[in-house]
Amino acid sequence: MLQLVIWVALGGAAGGALRHAVSQGVHRLAGSEFPWGTLVVNDSGAALIGVLAASLPDTATHTASAALLVGLCGSFTTVSSFSLQTLALMRSGRPLRAAVNVIGSVTLCMGAVGAGVAAGSLL
Repeated sequence: MLQLVIWVALGGAAGGALRHAVSQGVHRLAGSEFPWGTLVVNDSGAALIGVLAASLPDTATHTASAALLVGLCGSFTTVSSFSLQTLALMRSGRPLRAAVNVIGSVTLCMGAVGAGVAAGSLL
């Protein structure tokens, strides 16, 4: 059990660092008027979890699955950040941007996880 927790924590550390790097990189490229970094992270994280879920062999250990799906992907995607940023857009009088963030995030993430599962099934 302790070994599983350690592997999930290591995956989480990697996912958190990757989330920060991607989000900041997108922020530098696209600006801060819209939470593009969070949108990109959530969308790419949905695709990644789809690929991993579909492509991990049945013989993959529970530890490997937990480290990748719960640790890495769980800390890479940023639903809590998305929620806070959407609320901030609403509170700052930008409800249209908040709606675009919600609709865009859900639509893109559902498409990404579907594409990820399809791609992972080919591996």
